Amino acid sequence: LSDLKVPESNLVGELNKGFYYTLELFDETRITIAAQAVGIAQGAFEKAFNYAKQRKQFGSPIINFQGVSFKLADMITKIETARLITYKAAWLFDQGRVDPVVTAMAKTYASRVAMEVTDEAIQIHGGYGYLADYHVERFHRCAKITEIYEGTSEIQKHTVARYLIKRM
Repeated sequence: LSDLKVPESNLVGELNKGFYYTLELFDETRITIAAQAVGIAQGAFEKAFNYAKQRKQFGSPIINFQGVSFKLADMITKIETARLITYKAAWLFDQGRVDPVVTAMAKTYASRVAMEVTDEAIQIHGGYGYLADYHVERFHRCAKITEIYEGTSEIQKHTVARYLIKRM
């Protein structure tokens, strides 16, 4: 559409402020992306954990091997840490004390954790990790988008870095 005229009575907010209104929503929506990333990581972890319990190598479930069990321990530790920073961002938002820095930390960290955990889940599954039948590859694809939408991880890091520089 071109040369479209919108009557003043149909405007939402102030004229030419739509972009800024959208930016204000990002603090809320970034929390939901962080929560999505935590959920993706949790789902991938559960798939890997259950697979490691049932997959046997040399007569023993692979979860009994230190290489696998330590991966699982690292995965759940990262997930719980991402969950806590996401809860903090959501709690602050719920209290009416939106903190763009905490929100940026939650989104960038949870997104990174989702990528790392889904990578490890694929490793634990071995060649099966790429097969659609095992669903781990889908978690990996879903994790990637959380690093991109609602502001890339680099944008989030920029927000945190600006805060740090101001504090110094």
